[in-house]
Amino acid sequence: MGSRVYALPYIDLILEKLRQGDPDFIQAFGRHVHWGYWDDSAPAGGIADYRDAAERLTRRVCGAAGITDSMRVLDVGCGVGGTLASLNGRCANLTLMGLNIDERQLEWARQHVIPRGRNVVGFIGGDACRLPFADGAFDVVLAVECIYHFPSKAAFLKEAHRVLRPGGRLTFSDFVPRGAALPVLAVLASFFYGSFVRHLGSLSFPSTLSQYRALVRRAGFSALECDDITLHTLPTYAEQRRLQGRMDRCGADAARATAVTEWISRAGFLRYLILSCDRRYSG
Repeated sequence: MGSRVYALPYIDLILEKLRQGDPDFIQAFGRHVHWGYWDDSAPAGGIADYRDAAERLTRRVCGAAGITDSMRVLDVGCGVGGTLASLNGRCANLTLMGLNIDERQLEWARQHVIPRGRNVVGFIGGDACRLPFADGAFDVVLAVECIYHFPSKAAFLKEAHRVLRPGGRLTFSDFVPRGAALPVLAVLASFFYGSFVRHLGSLSFPSTLSQYRALVRRAGFSALECDDITLHTLPTYAEQRRLQGRMDRCGADAARATAVTEWISRAGFLRYLILSCDRRYSG
């Protein structure tokens, strides 16, 4: 399937700033467009701190995936290529493939992620629910903070299972609500869902951990492993608000979506999880 421009309003604004050569946005989003990971010390704050935190989150996800030299890695929803850029700079003899439905992000990735040594790096347009790759083509499939944009989580998981070799590993990060919080989220959604869509684009309702466990089991994966990094991601919200204030058209919807997500995260209703599972050898 060919790539196309996809309705992602926040990406529109970020890409506009990148094309304009805005130095703060190039530093903050020229590599990664996702949340950051801070350690137990107080964050320094500022663009460089946010950039470094986003790289730390990437490395945390790649660590959960167990990526080492000579692996074949597919990054689904690869954004502007930062996860593969990170791996390209740290590992050897890798085959790295990024897939995204938005050609604009792929253009940036192709320009800025240059293969190092014997690594092979490629970017292709496509649908996460209809992956254009052969069965068993990869050792690892990644999806960093993007699965909520996919039309069907079940279809993506089935496709990830198909393109992984037996014993291969799927690792993804997502915002995951506690089951007891679903009534609260339903009420909030009735008031604020429009703001989320106008800011972030098409979204699926978040899945609980028990729902994800059922989904990966039905797709043929092993038991789901979970790394809860919520507390380490909370400083992201202050940086998001600061950067949103620099976007000319980033208005009330962005502010509301960010504020609601921060509130439910700090209240313990919503967690940021890194989730991993393996394709069974017999599945």
